[in-house]
Amino acid sequence: MTGRTAPSGAWRPPLSLDEYAERARTRLDPAVWDFIEGGAGDERTLAANRAAFDRVRLRPRVLTGAGEGDPSTTVLGRRWAAPVAVAPMAYHTLMHPDGETATARAAGAAGLPLVVSTFAGRSFAEIAAVAGSPLWLQVYCFRDRATTRRLVERAADAGFEALVLTADTPRLGRRLRDLRNDFRLPPHITPANLPADEADYSSPSEHGRTGLDPSLDWSVIAWLRSVSPLPVLVKGVMTAEDARCAIAAGADGIVVSNHGGRQLDGTAATLEVLPRIAAAVDGRCALLLDGGVRRGRDVLAALALGADAVLLGRPVLHGLAVAGADGAAGVLDLVLDELSEAMALTGTATAAGADAALLAGPEDTTAVRHHRSGTATAAGADAALLAGPEDTTAAWHHPPGTTTGTEAPPAVGPEATPAAGPENTVPAPRHPPGATTTGTEAPPAIGPEATPAAGPENTVPARHHPPGAAPRDDRRHPPESAARHDRPRPPEPAAEAAEAEATEAAETAEAVEAAETAETAQATEAAGLRKADLHRSVSDPVLDTMNFLNEITGRFPDVVSFAPGRPYEEFFDKDEILDHVRRYLDHLAAGGASDEAIRTTLYQYGPTAGQIRGLISDSLRADEGIDVPPGAIVVTVGAQEGMLLALRALFAGPGDVLLVASPCYVGITGAASLLGVPVRPVEERADGLDVADVEAAVLAERARGRRPRAFYVVPDHSNPSGNTLSRRAREELLELAARHDLLILEDSPYRLVSPGAQLPTLKAMDRTRRVVHLGSYAKSVFPGARVGFVVADQPVRDPSGAESLLADELAKIKSMVTVNTPALSQAAVAGALLACGGRLTERNAVPAKHYGEALRVTLEQLDRHFPEDVRDRLGIGWNRPSGGFFLTVRVPFPADNAALLRSAEDHGVIWTPMAYFYPGPGGERSIRLSFSYLSTARIEDGIARFAAFLRAETERSGATGPTPGRDA
Repeated sequence: MTGRTAPSGAWRPPLSLDEYAERARTRLDPAVWDFIEGGAGDERTLAANRAAFDRVRLRPRVLTGAGEGDPSTTVLGRRWAAPVAVAPMAYHTLMHPDGETATARAAGAAGLPLVVSTFAGRSFAEIAAVAGSPLWLQVYCFRDRATTRRLVERAADAGFEALVLTADTPRLGRRLRDLRNDFRLPPHITPANLPADEADYSSPSEHGRTGLDPSLDWSVIAWLRSVSPLPVLVKGVMTAEDARCAIAAGADGIVVSNHGGRQLDGTAATLEVLPRIAAAVDGRCALLLDGGVRRGRDVLAALALGADAVLLGRPVLHGLAVAGADGAAGVLDLVLDELSEAMALTGTATAAGADAALLAGPEDTTAVRHHRSGTATAAGADAALLAGPEDTTAAWHHPPGTTTGTEAPPAVGPEATPAAGPENTVPAPRHPPGATTTGTEAPPAIGPEATPAAGPENTVPARHHPPGAAPRDDRRHPPESAARHDRPRPPEPAAEAAEAEATEAAETAEAVEAAETAETAQATEAAGLRKADLHRSVSDPVLDTMNFLNEITGRFPDVVSFAPGRPYEEFFDKDEILDHVRRYLDHLAAGGASDEAIRTTLYQYGPTAGQIRGLISDSLRADEGIDVPPGAIVVTVGAQEGMLLALRALFAGPGDVLLVASPCYVGITGAASLLGVPVRPVEERADGLDVADVEAAVLAERARGRRPRAFYVVPDHSNPSGNTLSRRAREELLELAARHDLLILEDSPYRLVSPGAQLPTLKAMDRTRRVVHLGSYAKSVFPGARVGFVVADQPVRDPSGAESLLADELAKIKSMVTVNTPALSQAAVAGALLACGGRLTERNAVPAKHYGEALRVTLEQLDRHFPEDVRDRLGIGWNRPSGGFFLTVRVPFPADNAALLRSAEDHGVIWTPMAYFYPGPGGERSIRLSFSYLSTARIEDGIARFAAFLRAETERSGATGPTPGRDA
């Protein structure tokens, strides 16, 4: 799992979360144990949460070709290593002296967010200082709103990224265990982020009664948004009605939660109500769930029923009690390992691919019922099957485009009795003014209590705002990756399905109707595809990284754009291409080629490996000191094809892992995703890549039973960071590759267009053929040619002992992909090489000078707008590359899609969020600026606009000073 760290030390970690719980119980004072474990009333809801997951049955699938599943997901524009976050819980310091700082370390190691409680035992600043993943603040609204405002402001100052409003506590539930124990906090346990002298916090229940505001309404969301720019999620939603109200009030997300069974006893389990709420939300905001999650397969079940992610609560506290940060990390590792196992055994390639088709009854005796009219499902009702041992329930499947408001499938489970009344009937809903029926249907309900006790949810208020609520600002909702919101959603439950009085004649008529329309239904179904049935790569967020950027560029054509890493167009002459082609044709003729042979060279496919390999070989020798024969080279359709060919050839099995320097060019991670190659990021430090971190990643992957096959790196003026590897680091990297039998994929397209002397390439320093060099003429000749190459001189031996070069094997793969690189493109590049005697450094002397000047002006303007004292005060900074097209700016606010949209709309300047380039978490507070495409005058204008944006956004977020935690 990307970014995960196994617990350290000599202790033997438990093998299940129940074992963690048992060990924790023996270590804690009984009253403290009851405080964290207890629920409200008779604890029926507390038990129901776990029981609902216990009733879930997953459908194993075989021979799916899914490979090792990718559990990563995107929530509110942020990439998580898995669809799991740590739930908000008070006073982690009751479990371990390090409290929330230990939890933050564990969550960061796993690449998972932590939701910090209002009643945290450690300060926000302390938590943020050790956090390696997103932090959210759980918010209780106090009677004194000033206290809440200060709490929110302190969290934003510490770099927290979202607010989670707990909405289900107008008063705290009656928790009998705490009443019996007369529970009081120990004197040294206090809420570190609340005023110490304004309240008595020793009795949580009494402070909740006197301190929390019992009169909240939906206007509180607008109030929170008035005091903070952070996204707001509403926690405690248990009905579709409230979900719709939350969205109308402007919520950025919803957490389906019954407070872990600690509020209203006798309410439904969260998993039971999830499908109905998911249908009401219908992808309009993030949807999370907590309550009862105790296994990785529980996570998968929640995803299948419509959640984007889950919050894991009490087990994390158990881990803290057992072994501090190591114990919490062990708990998270267990859940993520179990999730990976469940994904593999159900054939689920990505978290985005989890839908109701994963869930089934033990005998899977599902009949499919089709309705010609009056029926509809949100998606995939034919598979939304949660069953008890005796279930033979029909799954109700409806062709796309049909609607109903009258029928629903029966509840599922051997004890699935109606909760709405002895007659198993539900009154027809009364629609308030402006309301309309949804006309949607539901999947089977879950478990013995899964009946609509609160009344049917099949009414949807007209799109309006609850009293006091502000209109939703859509700028706060950047387009997320296709990951979760493009997948099929479970349909919204309606009323109980069949009435007891249904007659045999009606059933017969229904069967006849179904038979008459089955062919029509099948034809309707054939009109569309489910994204979950496509290759998992199409749902990979990395493939969507540039879509939003392209959309913004198209919407605002007059802005100054620091986004594209293009060459400066003033260096291109349209007639020069023809000159290049003619020069190459003359070269062929001078070499003795006949007119017929030249014609064939231009008009026919030509050799798969390329027809200008000799010229490329000569150029590499003259310009780069890379001495390889033409046969060690494959000419490709850009460097991107070279990456695809190299990955396909080198990564033979599911245990082979690609290491990448992070932040990373998205082309390599995108190619890896297309091919199902696992990626392990090696994060750069502030001053660039540390080879010791590469070795640590190699050893960690081997400890997991996987083979680190290759390491991808851009050693010169890297895209996106702009960093350059020192000569010593290059030597160390080559030594490491030899020591650990590792190949290096070197990609260095900017060195020939950068000013000054360049360090030698890794390939030029390679004495043991460890480096596969990926080349491109996009920057050094022109990008429209789409010509690249791979230097692959590694020997390959077959079982008979015959030897070839890796380049020969790449050519075989290419013959099944692009067949060859277009002859006209090769001719244009060849002519350019001939014009300069293969010395592209000399050809690019003028462009290199321009790019160096563009970099100088960019840095000069940043310095002018932000002198050192100003940038220190604001928490803004940047690196100073020696060449290339890019530099990185660190900012004290989330540099996400929403900020990018504000930058374009309000200030007329575009840039690229650095988070796009991180395979895992990271880069959330960093921006990539590309200056290569702009004149110096446009750079000056653009940096002035950019500076205005930075000041406005810093003031808007209220964040000043150095950015805490990881920011690049």
